[in-house]
Amino acid sequence: MTAAKAGPVWERLLEAARRHGSAHLVLIDPDRVTPERAASLAAECEAASADAILFGSSTPLTRDPTEILRALRRSARLPVILFPGGADQLHRDLDAVLFLSLLSGRDPRFLIEEQLRAAPRVLEWGIESIPTAYLLVGSAEQSAVARVTGTTPLPADRPDAAVTHAQAAACLGMSLVYLEGGSGSKTTLPPELVRAVARATPLPVAVGGGVREPADAAALAAAGAQFVVTGTVHEQGGAVRPFTEAVHGAAVQV
Repeated sequence: MTAAKAGPVWERLLEAARRHGSAHLVLIDPDRVTPERAASLAAECEAASADAILFGSSTPLTRDPTEILRALRRSARLPVILFPGGADQLHRDLDAVLFLSLLSGRDPRFLIEEQLRAAPRVLEWGIESIPTAYLLVGSAEQSAVARVTGTTPLPADRPDAAVTHAQAAACLGMSLVYLEGGSGSKTTLPPELVRAVARATPLPVAVGGGVREPADAAALAAAGAQFVVTGTVHEQGGAVRPFTEAVHGAAVQV
């Protein structure tokens, strides 16, 4: 067995971020959409030139996601990447998985135990793994992730805490830092925090949670987020294209 190396999906994402300055990823929760809506949203993502589809939920799934995945596959040629709430969300029909470790928490289940459950299937099924440091930041009251994991988020008004966690991720050999403001959060993370993390670590930075306006997405990209994630706004009917254009058009100011 050889050491892991960057796979084609991760290389494609990095190239998109280099080409546009920042890449736009759209998160689809299989528990919140019908197969018909998933197909429509995937087609919209491709037409808008979004860069990839994230697939998953911060809470345990209540139904088999197979039909949702098939609908995504039929409707778009974009890579479909699992953004898992746990090992049980793995599926053979995925291009890649953000192999998350919740470094901002101290619960061994989300630091390593779910990863131990997932790893044999990831390797057996040949799913590309993108090692990702997952940092929950902001208000626990606004975050479904905080409620599910029992995690106390890092403070959004003290960038030093997020910075040191991101630097630890770099030293651990991870590929990506994901700053999570919380699914369904009412506010985005402060661009100043994103800028501090982007300046302090060599790793690419992704930001999600509470991105409800194209201007918010542009501000995060301009602050140094190489990947901006939107989801809830599209479940509620918001168009994808304005967000993709805002992310791709933002001038990075790191």
